[in-house]
Amino acid sequence: MTDTQKTAQLSLNGETYELPIFSPTAGPDVLDIRKLYAQAGVFTYDPGFTSTASCDSTITYIDGNEGILLHRGYPIDQLAGKSHYLEVCYLLLYGELPTATQLEDFETRVTRHTMVHEQMHNFFRGFRRDAHPMATMVGVVGAMSAFYHDSTDIADPWQREVAAIRLIAKLPTIAAMAYKYSIGQPFVYPRNDLDYAANFLNMCFSVPAEDYVVDPILARAMDRIFTLHADHEQNASTSTVRLASSSGANPFACVAAGIACLWGPAHGGANQACLEMLKEIGSVDRIPEYLERAKDKNDPFRLMGFGHRVYKNTDPRAKVLKQSADEVLELLGVEDNPLLQVAKELEQTALNDPYFIEKKLFPNVDFYSGIILEAMGFPTSMFTPIFALSRTVGWVSQWKEMIGDPQNKIGRPRQLYLGETTRDYVDIENR
Repeated sequence: MTDTQKTAQLSLNGETYELPIFSPTAGPDVLDIRKLYAQAGVFTYDPGFTSTASCDSTITYIDGNEGILLHRGYPIDQLAGKSHYLEVCYLLLYGELPTATQLEDFETRVTRHTMVHEQMHNFFRGFRRDAHPMATMVGVVGAMSAFYHDSTDIADPWQREVAAIRLIAKLPTIAAMAYKYSIGQPFVYPRNDLDYAANFLNMCFSVPAEDYVVDPILARAMDRIFTLHADHEQNASTSTVRLASSSGANPFACVAAGIACLWGPAHGGANQACLEMLKEIGSVDRIPEYLERAKDKNDPFRLMGFGHRVYKNTDPRAKVLKQSADEVLELLGVEDNPLLQVAKELEQTALNDPYFIEKKLFPNVDFYSGIILEAMGFPTSMFTPIFALSRTVGWVSQWKEMIGDPQNKIGRPRQLYLGETTRDYVDIENR
């Protein structure tokens, strides 16, 4: 952490306390309150931790007001436009863009770890066929620690490295298996001759009865979805992974905890909510009605996939993914899909509506990723699992950073207690 000469003064009950202020390389200054309880006997109160930095990190930086997202200093639009997912994985994990030799070695290591232990197939069959794929993924990823004992010792740097590669490599296989199981089709083994995104699509959509060739446009769109969801600073699921890992839990358990948190509709389910909204609208001729409802503060209807809690201007990821969405829709067409017809018309109408322009309610990454996944043929139940496998590298990078931080300590948030004070127990016959 950067040293600082700046301090703030807190006056409390006639006493004055000096609180150090840290200046980051980007973003607002941070007030250090670590010694506040020991010195002044008080806690701070910050529900949701929206004004509290829980760690220092060098991985991802977001400026929501300016619409900036940087991974290790590189703008997300450059990475999504010029790079590809596994190169971004290397960048997040190791801090720098790889040389050609380093990238080839990394891609080979990931490719050689895409298969899962054969006995894990039996684990899948313990779930009901109608189980949500996210429920399956939480269980299977957590169970990886029962199959890969040689990479659970977090004190061993080599085991941490092996665990990181295994998680990045196997999550697409696990997600595809969850999908195949849910639709009653046989599992498809990964292929080492395909790249990361194409391999995932092949595992999801190929069947033993006929050959399946992955279209490069679809593979590129899938790769961009992976890249644009790779990491997003200290969000709910990333904070969950960090909190779980602070106890010394193994990496598979920590990532399973992250997947469970991501499952929440307020976090990873946004693109699914977007598609459900399009289903509610139903047809192009009803768009004006729903836009008027979205403008009415007294109407509970909300335009999902527009605007963003963090980005107060435009979502920097959306512009890149819009290009892929246009390419995918041109390839696959929208004539036979009412949802995609509604999506295209809604996008154009909202982009030209003065109300949405003034409020800066532009289509975000969830809107475009939902359109792409729908066009590819994924059911909405698979949207969040795809988000989870994309975010795995972010979780693993944050986990590795935390494990290597000398300031690392077990997470223990405080509380503002508003319950009863001490009461004497009353025997049941006297109540």
